[in-house]
Amino acid sequence: MGQVCELSELQKLLASRQPRGRVVFTNGCFDLLHVGHVRYLKEARSLGDLLVVGLNSDLSVKQLKGPDRPLQSEDDRAEILSSLASVDYVVIFSEETPIKLIERLLPNVLVKGGDWPVDQIIGHEVVLANGGLVKSLHFVEGKSTTNLIKNAPKGARS
Repeated sequence: MGQVCELSELQKLLASRQPRGRVVFTNGCFDLLHVGHVRYLKEARSLGDLLVVGLNSDLSVKQLKGPDRPLQSEDDRAEILSSLASVDYVVIFSEETPIKLIERLLPNVLVKGGDWPVDQIIGHEVVLANGGLVKSLHFVEGKSTTNLIKNAPKGARS
């Protein structure tokens, strides 16, 4: 089972791991966990020895997705993510992008879903400059939180 950490704590944990191993980093809102997320996180984890997920805070989700989001609190989303076998660490961030996390953690592999071209993935320059790998992973068509909300029965949304 994974662990929810503050950035400073996570840096210490990663530094104390000998050998550190190949660290994979991804980020997102993960507002309603669905099969697309699960497949994506499993694929991300398969690229390294441990997976760190940067989780958008409630405030940053509102800024990105609008006033009706998130549907679940950052603490709940972090707990759900950390319970997945593929996730080793979850770190919540409040900034608009995860660039600060990426610069401080210097992961070996940076990934996002297949709807992101590699050259538009935030932090790709940092990871590539440090000899790392940046990948856009498979996208499960039609599986998104936005689609789940849009297609939910009307009674379920009230």
